Amino acid sequence: MLSFYDYIVKRIPFFAFFVLTLIPRTTSGQSNILDTELTFREGIVKTGNALDIISHQTGYYFTYDSKIIDTERKVTLTFNSVKLSAILDNILRNDSLRYSTISKYIIIYRTSPSTKKTPESEDWDVRLISGMISDYESGEPLPYATIGIASKGKGTVTNNNGEFGLKITRDCLDDSLSVSYVGYFNRKIPVRQALENNFTIRMIREYISIPEIIIRNQAPQEIMRKAYEAISKNYGNSPASMMAFYREAVMKKQTLQTYSEAILQIYKSAYTSTFFRDQIKILKSRKLENIGLKDTLTIRLKAGLSSTLELDGIKNLFEFLVPENFYQYNYRMIDIVTIDDESAYVIEFSQKSGIDYPLFKGELYINLNDFGIFEAKLELNPELIQKTRGNFVSNNARGYSTWPVSIKYTVGYRKINGRYFLNHVRGDLEFNAKKKRRIFSIPFDVFFEIAITDINLENVTRFDREELAPIYSVFARTITDYDPDFWGDQDFLKPEDNLLQELKNMKVKLQQFEKK
Repeated sequence: MLSFYDYIVKRIPFFAFFVLTLIPRTTSGQSNILDTELTFREGIVKTGNALDIISHQTGYYFTYDSKIIDTERKVTLTFNSVKLSAILDNILRNDSLRYSTISKYIIIYRTSPSTKKTPESEDWDVRLISGMISDYESGEPLPYATIGIASKGKGTVTNNNGEFGLKITRDCLDDSLSVSYVGYFNRKIPVRQALENNFTIRMIREYISIPEIIIRNQAPQEIMRKAYEAISKNYGNSPASMMAFYREAVMKKQTLQTYSEAILQIYKSAYTSTFFRDQIKILKSRKLENIGLKDTLTIRLKAGLSSTLELDGIKNLFEFLVPENFYQYNYRMIDIVTIDDESAYVIEFSQKSGIDYPLFKGELYINLNDFGIFEAKLELNPELIQKTRGNFVSNNARGYSTWPVSIKYTVGYRKINGRYFLNHVRGDLEFNAKKKRRIFSIPFDVFFEIAITDINLENVTRFDREELAPIYSVFARTITDYDPDFWGDQDFLKPEDNLLQELKNMKVKLQQFEKK
């Protein structure tokens, strides 16, 4: 079996460039806090401050849609032995709001006052749940958090701004929305309460106190070996059909040059020995190009679409995970963290001195119980990255030389009903290009990512050859602006604020392709 390094550096070359994841455990018996009589004598305060004061006194945290609660409006927080539900009614003053409690969280959600219809009786097929995932203390957004339906393979990830959107079908009504992030308590919220709300879901960090002696006495190579041996058990011996959203962008001196998006269907072959490779079929896609640039220097992503699957380092084995390669790396167990209500070892790895070609360094997050790998964070050794110039850059534009500055990847997996599935792949690459006899170089930033939005294990079949995605170009036909409704009922990742601003600032040509 070819190693991960064979795929990424020795064989592909991986990127040829032409230069130019709400709340733990739902419990119906935890509504007592809303009936608890409380006393406050704070007087006139802002609504947001009032909710923080209530949180401090009760130990319960609030989740709500900031669009339906004016946190700056001043209210009177003076009550003597009044039920918390009545206090909330008084300070929020909105008859369409309802409250529920799950674990140590109070969810404030909206019901429509204009209709008495139940979700079952309404005429709808797909509804949207959207919002932002952030740290509870700092308010900082949490990028690439996993959001999904607890008992199904449906889900998505947040973008770099912590924003997400998930399309919900009627059969998910009685399920729960689950949010997970490395090092934080898992959160869940009933789908019925999340529909049509745009929650800012604030995650609480979980600190696990681990004596240094425990970390020192762990043998990281043995943990790695067990993870390697558990692959067939953890990742399955049957294929899966996946829906996914793919996107990529090229920035030149912080100015957007190209931005591409696609809805994909993926045949994911089994993780055990098989002759079958993964396959990709494009269902719908579009590409935006900056047509205002005068020069000819550009970076074109040639193999990003298919190579995201090559970064599945459990199938195309991470070289640092294979026991016979352990001699090339230093391993250290540095922490134990929480991921999706389970605990994981954090194994740090780096290449040993004396090796004169670049290997990856980074961190692996390995389940304490079943040794499944939740996530891998990789960076090609920056001290030796110049030796890979020929693997990442080809066909330099006349008069220019180009070299990689930083190559980083994140590969995440999601555990569903005891089996791990590829969930998210992200690559961030930096390059410099320099024209002969010029002093200054030109920086390029490239990113690509794929997010798995649905997984099916029933009646999985391979695609016909004519259905497969072309490796290089998948876009055609031109329209004139960026339409966020283009994807219809399909799940997609919203562009980050800086990309949206770039799309507004530049003249764009939007090319779209839809497979009939």
